[in-house]
Amino acid sequence: MKLIIGLGNPGKEYENTRHNAGFILLDYVQEKLGFENFHEEKKFKALVSIGELNDEKAILAKPLTFMNLSGEAVQKIMQFYKIPLSDIIIVYDDVDLPLGTIRIRKNGSPGTHNGMKSIVQTIGDNFPRIRIGIESRGETAPEKQETVSFVLEQFKKEEQLVLEKELKKVLEAIKMIFTEGLEKAMNTYNPGPNKVLEA
Repeated sequence: MKLIIGLGNPGKEYENTRHNAGFILLDYVQEKLGFENFHEEKKFKALVSIGELNDEKAILAKPLTFMNLSGEAVQKIMQFYKIPLSDIIIVYDDVDLPLGTIRIRKNGSPGTHNGMKSIVQTIGDNFPRIRIGIESRGETAPEKQETVSFVLEQFKKEEQLVLEKELKKVLEAIKMIFTEGLEKAMNTYNPGPNKVLEA
C-alpha cells in the first residue's frame, strides 16, 4: 500500500492558494487516476481518497489539522495501515522554487515549511518528498510582495497553465518513484545539479 500526502490548509478561504499546492495536486491525481471522491476520516483528521496506482492500493490524504499540525494526521494514517516511510510521499509547496519547477528528495530537513516541520518532528525525516515550485514574484506577482501574503493568494490566471504542466510532472514522478525507484525519478525530474546527489 502506498500513501501520498498533499499539504495545505482546509477551508474555502484557502482553496486554490499557492500554499495549498499539495491539496491541488491530490485533486489532480484523484481525477486523472479515477480514485474515489475525497471523504472525511475523522480518526485520521484528514480527507481521504482510495484507489489503485500501478495495480497497488494507494491512499491520497489531505490533513485537516491545518499546516502546523500536519504530522498528527500523517502519523495516524501510517500507524493504522502500517505503512513504512519508504512507501509514502509528501507533496508540498516551495516558495524557494520557481513556478513550474519540481524537486524530489529522499530525506532531509523541512526547511521553513511549517507543515513539513510538523511531519519531521512526528515521524522523522527519512521519507520521500516532492516540492512544487510556486515562486513567481517579479514575473506574475509583485516583486516585493511579502511572503505570507504571497503564499496565501490564489494562483493567477496566467499561472494556471504553468501549474497544470507542473501537476502533470508531479504525477509522472510519483508513478516513476513507485515503479522504477526514487533515484530514477530524481535523475529524471530534478533540475540540473539537484539530481540524485541531493539526498
